[in-house]
Amino acid sequence: MTTAIFGVIILIFSAVIHEVSHGFIADKLGDPTARLSGRLTLNPLKHLDPFGSVILPILLSLIPGGIIFGWAKPVPYNPYNLKNPEKGAAMIAAAGPLSNFALALVFGIVFRLTAGFGQGVWYNLNAFAGVIVAINVLLGVFNLVPIPPLDGAKVLTAALPNSAWKVKRFLAENNPYGWFILIGFIFFGFSIITPVISFIFRIFTGVSLY
Repeated sequence: MTTAIFGVIILIFSAVIHEVSHGFIADKLGDPTARLSGRLTLNPLKHLDPFGSVILPILLSLIPGGIIFGWAKPVPYNPYNLKNPEKGAAMIAAAGPLSNFALALVFGIVFRLTAGFGQGVWYNLNAFAGVIVAINVLLGVFNLVPIPPLDGAKVLTAALPNSAWKVKRFLAENNPYGWFILIGFIFFGFSIITPVISFIFRIFTGVSLY
């Protein structure tokens, strides 16, 4: 139970850092929307989504062997304030997953340094570091899936040539079918990315996730 509660707390703060990273890069690129709306803060109360940040993670934590998962309220930004809206949107989108991978890297080092202890403070620190790495790798990989409104859709949009305008249009943030596809992916296609999550977790920690 303690690990589950810790996992929910880490999920919330990891999601907050993810969203603040979006807003920070947007501000650096000339869009102050997130800053002016008070979202460039690590105060979780400014970012909590009642369902995605609290209810869903708690429910998932009660399921034996379940994955603790959720999200925070998206940080707003105005693409018209960016010099290059498409490229800028991709950079803003990529900042979120990259922040999660950075956290996973830091605590992956902590995990390796505290490995091998059978009990005591170092053992607990090792276990908690493993949870932090797992949650942040999960958030990073999942958000890079190219399904709107996930960050991966914006990154892919900027990477595609203009000749692929139909795909670009489909990946647009206001795509009405995006959420339906995303829900379907979560329930029926999540297993596609679990090997990627496990592989990156092993790179950071040196051990297998599953």
